[in-house]
Amino acid sequence: MPQVYAYACDDERSLFHRITIDLREPAPKEIYFEVMYAGICHSDIHTARGEWGPVAYPLVPGHELVGIVAAVGSEVTKFKVGDKVGVGCMFASCKECEYCTAGEEQFCNNPHAYFTYGVDAEGKSTTGGYSQGFTVREDFALRIPEEIPFHTAAPLLCAGITTYSPLKFWGAGPDTKVAVLGMGGLGHMAVQIASAMGAQVHVISHTRSKEKDGKRLGASYYHASGEAGTLEALRSTFDLIICTVSANDLDYGAYLDTLKPHGAFVDVGLPEAPARINLSKIILGNKILAGSNIGGIEETQEMLDFCAEHSIHPVVEMIGGEDITEAYNKVTASQVRYHYVIDTSTFNDKPAA
Repeated sequence: MPQVYAYACDDERSLFHRITIDLREPAPKEIYFEVMYAGICHSDIHTARGEWGPVAYPLVPGHELVGIVAAVGSEVTKFKVGDKVGVGCMFASCKECEYCTAGEEQFCNNPHAYFTYGVDAEGKSTTGGYSQGFTVREDFALRIPEEIPFHTAAPLLCAGITTYSPLKFWGAGPDTKVAVLGMGGLGHMAVQIASAMGAQVHVISHTRSKEKDGKRLGASYYHASGEAGTLEALRSTFDLIICTVSANDLDYGAYLDTLKPHGAFVDVGLPEAPARINLSKIILGNKILAGSNIGGIEETQEMLDFCAEHSIHPVVEMIGGEDITEAYNKVTASQVRYHYVIDTSTFNDKPAA
């Protein structure tokens, strides 16, 4: 079995250190790839810190990973050694239930989709992308287009599909006004994708500190919600709002008021606490309050190809393995623009004493 370095944390403090893990050789329909880059998603932080429930430690997170195929099983037909591939939030599902056959593996109910770090079908703990290698079924690996800078590709496997899927589903395009709430790791992707789809894009952020970035990435308008009267002036403006923030104190009513009748507010953030919403804000305007959870494998490949065609990729800051703990703290403090990506070549360096 391949033995590689990975970075793990042992408890809710999320203090990362280098460990050695064993990975299985690829089965007949599996590939093994050497991970080159892994994105840090806020979901990793919520999970590592036990904010979404109990965690089996030590934990090696990471569900945004790309690399180079190093070995293929005897029955693999989609990939060959040397191909650039990636894995997102899932590494397996039944492929037989009504959702899997519809291309929505994330909703697999037989018994469920298996997410990239957690447990496998046998109940054994799995490791994620903060590692030098990964073994996966060929039908859950994505082909990374050459047009996408490889070191920026990893976040597309979560942040990219998390925003592309609802924008496509809810009809972002010409003659639509789309508001992106939050200009972070998800939000800066939503701005680029919605703009490429032809929508008039508005950013709503608390301050104007990211206004130049928002407009550079494709927004036509930028609004600071922290300024008095901003949301009131936007009443009945938007066809679609993509909410990328996970704040527990979000004023949903004020944002629902900025929708046109029949408009949709789609939440892709996931607050720790339940939200309180005045249903009259929805009913009186025939408005829609919805959520969206990544996308299936086919749609994720579609997103990658769309991003390649339109020269879309995340804005990233590169870090090494020893920087992960500090990076977690900076993400929660909104001090990253806009996505940390771990260079796994640094895993061979001697860890700090």
